[in-house]
Amino acid sequence: MKTRTWSCVLLMAAGATLIAGNSQLAAAATLCVNPGKSGCFSTITAAVAAASPGDTIQVAQGKYLEDVVIGKSLSLIGANSANTIINATGKGNGIYIDGLDHAGLSQVVVTGFTVQNANFEGILVTNASSVTISDNRVVSNNLALVVTPPPAKCPGIPDFETTEDFDCGEGIHLTGVDHSIVVNNMVANNSGGILLSDDTGKTHDNLVTGNVVQNNPFDCGITLASHKLSTNPPIDPKFGRGVDHNTISGNDSSGNGLGVPGAGAGVGLFISGMGLETSGNVVIGNRLTGNGLPGVAMHQHTPSLAQSLNDNLIVGNYIAGNAGDGDVPTTVPTGISLLGTAPVSGTVITWNEFARESIDIAINNAGETVDVRLNRLAGSGTGIDNSGAGAVNAAENWWGCAKGPGANGCTSVTGSNAPNVVSTPFLTSPP
Repeated sequence: MKTRTWSCVLLMAAGATLIAGNSQLAAAATLCVNPGKSGCFSTITAAVAAASPGDTIQVAQGKYLEDVVIGKSLSLIGANSANTIINATGKGNGIYIDGLDHAGLSQVVVTGFTVQNANFEGILVTNASSVTISDNRVVSNNLALVVTPPPAKCPGIPDFETTEDFDCGEGIHLTGVDHSIVVNNMVANNSGGILLSDDTGKTHDNLVTGNVVQNNPFDCGITLASHKLSTNPPIDPKFGRGVDHNTISGNDSSGNGLGVPGAGAGVGLFISGMGLETSGNVVIGNRLTGNGLPGVAMHQHTPSLAQSLNDNLIVGNYIAGNAGDGDVPTTVPTGISLLGTAPVSGTVITWNEFARESIDIAINNAGETVDVRLNRLAGSGTGIDNSGAGAVNAAENWWGCAKGPGANGCTSVTGSNAPNVVSTPFLTSPP
């Protein structure tokens, strides 16, 4: 009898839980934004203010002159990115997902918009989790950038948004963000494309995939950069620092960083300062062509061991026709560059294909071994240039012909530390 009684109690409790859960689901509402239509809001900002957590806001096609700030869990869905336009002329951002002022913010979706003409970021996300930014056109933002006279500056941008003058936050900026997705967006004609940084806290375990990032003239197409924590407003150190364990996959990042010499790579991984780290990231399956720095540029400028540009994986990318990297330094077209003023460890460069580069891979690392395997090098010029104290394990690459590095028609090994490159055994056919 006791068993049956407790079974009934448990069933009743479970039923109550299901009813409560269904009530919560039923409470989620769909709001509409459509100026002039009865029952809909005339602005996106008004709809966001009226929404409850979990609600969906459907935005009709049209132009909306707004800086939309989101501080609650919701889905903001535009009718179509071709004709649903957030025009942020004269405003800071187009869309700001603000977890900095709304602790614990998560589960935000933004899709189906053109976001343009903001002074700073087109889309800015701070201190949030599980955010999805998909199928948007983020174009012609960062309008506050003043390039001349040098140095470049971005007057009016809040200190927490970025510490770099040239980018005004770039088109899409994630800082203090984790477990989020940036997918299938067009990001073009901003000062820079997509930026992951740690100005307001650690940015980790995010996926940037399927985006077209083109013709952003003053910075990289996609940047992973560890900065010092913001001091205005001051950010609690408990939020941590680092840009770690992010995946950059299947993007087309081309024609970026051409506005001034050496402005930007296809993908850049950067640190400069003690205690900073950009580590454990994966750059995989991207098309990186015609950028103002190499297809992938990795820079660690400070001669201190108390930082980390370690354990990054560069795999399966097509890299062609990019510019040199004066920091490494190279002055000729270069596919991948690595500068490690302090030793950088755990770097793996594998299964990449190079074309139209004078140097496929340029390494200037103060110590440790860089692992370069199973790449399809361009077949002319330099396959690997090693100018630092560190070693390069370059066995099992295709050097452009069956006879191996330095043979007629094959790429070669060059640099002041060329003897510290192990290039045998080599592949006799492309991988």
